[in-house]
Amino acid sequence: MAPAAAPEVSAEVAAARAKLSAKFDQVRTGGKGTVRRTKIAKHQSHGADDKQLQAQLKRLGCNAIPGIEEVNFFKEDGTVLHFAAPKVQASVSSNTFVISGHGEPKRLEELLPGIINQLGPDNLMNLKRIAEGYAAAASSTAKEEVGDIPDIGENFEDVSKQ
Repeated sequence: MAPAAAPEVSAEVAAARAKLSAKFDQVRTGGKGTVRRTKIAKHQSHGADDKQLQAQLKRLGCNAIPGIEEVNFFKEDGTVLHFAAPKVQASVSSNTFVISGHGEPKRLEELLPGIINQLGPDNLMNLKRIAEGYAAAASSTAKEEVGDIPDIGENFEDVSKQ
């Protein structure tokens, strides 16, 4: 029985090969023996994506909000995503706010004097950590300054000659 099964398998393999070669004949650019056509990759411009995004935002009813100088996103790890001069659009009815521009990740300490009024209760722990760091730095600086001052006796001229 084993020799009889082998011709059936080879007949199936031959049929599969014929079917496969028929598929490859359809994608040739010329006659037999020529190279297959290459897939042409389309390069899409991002300008079209921006136009489509603006069209969708217009459909939602987003309008530009003028006069916003900066936008800050406060993260849980104490960093801030800072947008300087962003383009802000909003649609109150659909509860959608769009902020576009270049965002830079910064530490809270870098922006601290100017953004103190933007901080909420969730950033209170970060403020305490920063204050403790400044207090520790100030106390170590004060100890160094005390060590730099020489002890002057009653005669100033003797000390200045040393």
